[in-house]
Amino acid sequence: MKIAIYGYGNLGRGVECAVKQCADATLTGIYTRRSPASVKPYGDTPVYRIDDILAHKDEIDVLILCGGSATDLPEMTPTFAKTFNVVDSFDTHAAIPAHFARVNTAAAETGHTALISAGWDPGMFSLNRLYASAVLPQGKDYTFWGRGVSQGHSDAIRRIDGVKDARQYTVPVDAALAAVRAGENPALTTRQKHLRECYVVAEEGADKARIEQEIKTMPNYFADYDTTVTFLSEEELKRDHSGIPHGGFVIRTGCTGWNGEHKHAIEYSLKLDSNPEFTASVLVAYARAVYRLAQKGEYGCKTVFDIPPALLSPLSAEELRATML
Repeated sequence: MKIAIYGYGNLGRGVECAVKQCADATLTGIYTRRSPASVKPYGDTPVYRIDDILAHKDEIDVLILCGGSATDLPEMTPTFAKTFNVVDSFDTHAAIPAHFARVNTAAAETGHTALISAGWDPGMFSLNRLYASAVLPQGKDYTFWGRGVSQGHSDAIRRIDGVKDARQYTVPVDAALAAVRAGENPALTTRQKHLRECYVVAEEGADKARIEQEIKTMPNYFADYDTTVTFLSEEELKRDHSGIPHGGFVIRTGCTGWNGEHKHAIEYSLKLDSNPEFTASVLVAYARAVYRLAQKGEYGCKTVFDIPPALLSPLSAEELRATML
């Protein structure tokens, strides 16, 4: 499986690392909008300008797109799905149906396979919500994220005019999480479940009041949450917020029995030292599935719901039955 990377930020570096851990995959190129000379891979993978990618088309089975969901992937994924099998980590939940439709048209019309919104949420958390709701149809879902750095939300802040750098932490509200685990089945609004903490380095002379207002009113990202914005120096951000941890919980509470007398809870949790490296590992696993589907001629756009679990593993069906079933 020949994999290429478009974009060499935190996520792209994570994909580079993840590919090296897969015996059935090789990394054939890193493509960038920057000068290739300015990109220093950990390994010996060649770096090319994105304008040169068509010259290397035969060297790429799956192109993993490592752009941001705010402005990059809505344009990038449907564009490249016309020429390559692609995987992205588009994570703006409310916009996934529209993104899927655009990518599906591009991929299906040109005989390519695309998978969008891979990662841990959307992605692994999505699967666990599906499995749990199927097993406990009489029940209620809860998803909590953090405390951790959201790459997509941090990127969205950095796109605001006057912002030099930023980190955004998603923080579960402790009282809400405790109520769910206690089986109280609370009806929680978006605002009651999470807080958002933003740490922002502003450009010299930038209007901080305007930046704060743009953050707090940004739809799909901050408008529905209690959000704090703290301005600090570049040195303070590097000193106190250089890591990229994350994690969270998917919980479903439900009941069985003729009168609902037996209560159950399903909980799936992640605790991640590196959000981008874990997300990248999910992307590479789904690249394997995309590669296999493309070989079968199963074109168009897919999500994690459409992928049989066995297609994610390098093991054969026989090996899976013998070791994991």
